[in-house]
Amino acid sequence: MKEYYKIGEISKIYEIGRDSLMYYEEIGILKPFRDKNGYRLYRVNDIWKLNLIKELRTFGFSMAKIKEYLDIRNIENTKAMLNEEIFLLDKKIDQLNKLKKNVIKRLEDIEEVTLNKNLYEIQVTFIEDRKAIRLNGNIIRDEEVDFLVKKLQKKNEDKFYLLGNYNVGAVYCIDKIRKGIFNEYKSVFCLLDKDDEEYDLILGGGLYITYSYSGNYKNSERHIPKILRFVEDNGYKIIGDPIEIYKIDIHETANIEEFITEIQVPVVKDSYIEN
Repeated sequence: MKEYYKIGEISKIYEIGRDSLMYYEEIGILKPFRDKNGYRLYRVNDIWKLNLIKELRTFGFSMAKIKEYLDIRNIENTKAMLNEEIFLLDKKIDQLNKLKKNVIKRLEDIEEVTLNKNLYEIQVTFIEDRKAIRLNGNIIRDEEVDFLVKKLQKKNEDKFYLLGNYNVGAVYCIDKIRKGIFNEYKSVFCLLDKDDEEYDLILGGGLYITYSYSGNYKNSERHIPKILRFVEDNGYKIIGDPIEIYKIDIHETANIEEFITEIQVPVVKDSYIEN
């Protein structure tokens, strides 16, 4: 076995960048010496330190904590470090279990949506209050919806994922709809769990006219007039901005015909208004 290794050899063996090795030197963890040409040479007895550094960094220990351990290394400190590793592992396992549960739920949601038997059917449904986070913007193109949704997700990465999330949608402007404009939106949103305490939008509970369709978003200009006629013919009154929710969209499939969108329009019976 060689007695000394150059920085390039150490970097390759341990898959550690040169900058990191020089940082370890800077904070005093490694102390290579220089050959006559000024090149850093690492002794074989530096290797055990790199083994420990790599393991402890895997568990998320800071370099300050690692240096403290290397400087005062004894059985008690090693036992304490191993107990801390167990704690961190348990924490990671808990996080992974929560992530797995979330992924399973999203898979179940996709299966539920794709088995929907109520496509192209107008329904009247009672929906409870829903909490959401939103991002406002004047939107006139599908691409702008996707862009704002991504911005919203980036600001709230701990709250929602994009893949398999059928709680993402956009808010129409009812005044525009009444003028026959069906491709303009006021904001995008993501619905949250009812127990979530950090939200900036509540979609009021009550009666909603709901209608789901497949295919291109532009098809809404054919479907919304059907909903408006149903509202008028059945004695309902629209009391707020309609929304659409992207049950299946570009994040789940590249086939536009597989897209599923649900339009929801808040309404009351005209007789309720009069009373």
